[in-house]
Amino acid sequence: MHAKRRTAAILGAVLAPVLAVSLPVSSASAHGYVSSPPSRQAQCAAHTVSCGAITYEPQSVEGPKGLQSCSGGNAQYAELDDDSKGWAVTPVSSTTDFKWTLTAQHATSTWQYFVGGQKIAEFDDHGAKPGATVTHSVKFGGLKGKQKVLAVWNIADTGNAFYTCIDVNVG
Repeated sequence: MHAKRRTAAILGAVLAPVLAVSLPVSSASAHGYVSSPPSRQAQCAAHTVSCGAITYEPQSVEGPKGLQSCSGGNAQYAELDDDSKGWAVTPVSSTTDFKWTLTAQHATSTWQYFVGGQKIAEFDDHGAKPGATVTHSVKFGGLKGKQKVLAVWNIADTGNAFYTCIDVNVG
């Protein structure tokens, strides 16, 4: 009996690293946010503004589709909804590129951009899986001055989306 246990222990020690390398990697719990112009999440991560948990999780603002909040309805990220927090405002032109940084890529239905609850742009990916970065050129139309842009990444195969707000001065 002692020899059988020793053989099993040796086999376990030999097979464990092989199994660990060959098993599929689980999906990341992180996802994406707008990094340029710097979103509120990006400002938290860069310590431009003092924030809580979002400082370490800028890519994790996920919530049900259809929300109009910077926090994606997550109480732990509620500070992102606070317009008086002192967010840096980025000067932009009437057409601006928004760059998403994605830490986990998901099949995408649409990317949407809102100002004051009104959709100003939408890009349809028809379920395609994006790369590690995605850039959209958004036209502000007649909007001028300080604006809060809500950018939404709608996932194709779930009921969820990722939310990020960007404070800009359109001039």
